[in-house]
Amino acid sequence: MTGRAQRPAGIRYLWCAALLTPLAAIAAPESLEQAWARAIANDPALAAVVADAAAAAADERAARAARWPKLDTGATYTRYADAPALDVTTPTFSFQSPRVFDNDDTVMAFAQVTQPLYAGGSITAGIRAASEAARGATAEQARAVADLKLEVARNYIAVLRAERGLAAAEASAASLRSQVNDVQVMVEAQSVAQSDLLAAKVSLANAEQQRLRAENGLRLAQVAYNRKVGAPAAEVPTLDQQLNGSVAASSSLVTEPVEALVERASVTRSEVTGLKAQSDALAARARAAWGRQLPQVALVGGYNHLETTILDREDFTSIGVGVKWNLFDGGEARNQAASLRRASQATSHRLDDLKNGIEYQVRAAWLGVREADARVTVTRTAVAESEENLRLSRELYGAGLANNTQVLEAVALRIAATNNTSDAELDAALARLELQRAVGEL
Repeated sequence: MTGRAQRPAGIRYLWCAALLTPLAAIAAPESLEQAWARAIANDPALAAVVADAAAAAADERAARAARWPKLDTGATYTRYADAPALDVTTPTFSFQSPRVFDNDDTVMAFAQVTQPLYAGGSITAGIRAASEAARGATAEQARAVADLKLEVARNYIAVLRAERGLAAAEASAASLRSQVNDVQVMVEAQSVAQSDLLAAKVSLANAEQQRLRAENGLRLAQVAYNRKVGAPAAEVPTLDQQLNGSVAASSSLVTEPVEALVERASVTRSEVTGLKAQSDALAARARAAWGRQLPQVALVGGYNHLETTILDREDFTSIGVGVKWNLFDGGEARNQAASLRRASQATSHRLDDLKNGIEYQVRAAWLGVREADARVTVTRTAVAESEENLRLSRELYGAGLANNTQVLEAVALRIAATNNTSDAELDAALARLELQRAVGEL
């Protein structure tokens, strides 16, 4: 009988496990890396930067194509009201040819190949400018990805912070609700004053208000997170509460000297690469503009077809060298080159300012990590102490050795300690990611 009674329960357990296993897999928390992948795939601003980088790469290919020969072809058909003829009259003889164009119409066609031989360095400089612009666009894409990842991390941690805040608010409300029930019993037994019950109910009402605010704050944080990763606004994300593995890559940075991190950031940050490429591109464009003032030499080969009745043939081929030299343009090319050189110098100055800003960012992030880690150690101890303080306060109040205010203060201290611990842990995780971003390794 006993074995038969236990078998259905075991079968029910296996069925429940089989049903809950797929649900658990579906509800697996989304890691920060998965959130980054969703945001990178769905963010329209990043898509625009990627398109800009592709456009810059196409511009570079176009600039390199300037070195290759150019082939032009064309054809025209012309019909005359009265086609002309060749009429030659001299004192000794006169000659009149047939009509130059048969049937009062003609077809003309041509093909021409042009190969640049010398362009004053403008083609080479143009290729260099386009190459640097493409390099800058690639660096801008890397910067946009890093900024997006940091922004997603902030939204991710904001959701975790709101979830923990709601849990703490719910715990506070539950604790105060229990206190109200205990005081209610004691008032009915006339062991405490009615004012204790009123004070407990007021504290409970305040806790309920904080819980409602925490619920609303969580929903707003979820909407902001969903918007950033490209998810529906009404979706309720399930996130990794412990951020397992998400900040491991930045943990080693904390142990390095800040001076080494500053030096590394000045090399690895994509903003530095982008501004350096922009400055070089402007300088190359200045050289290209200056080169257009010099002679432009090209090898030209052509084929022409002219439909006519009087020439000995209708097809002609030719080859030659063409020279073009703009001797005077009112100073346009010279001033354009000067403008581009000045723009390159301005970008160099911005690069110097950026490096100073990067040093500040690295130092601030490095100090932020150390501060957050110190807060974590302090606040974790405070949580255990606040739990013990609340337990003792309730026991003393039940024994008549403490007043109601002491219990309510103990509840407030516990919720404050819990929130401080949560904030410190999440601030430590975010500070590590910000340090990683500041160094240029996010």
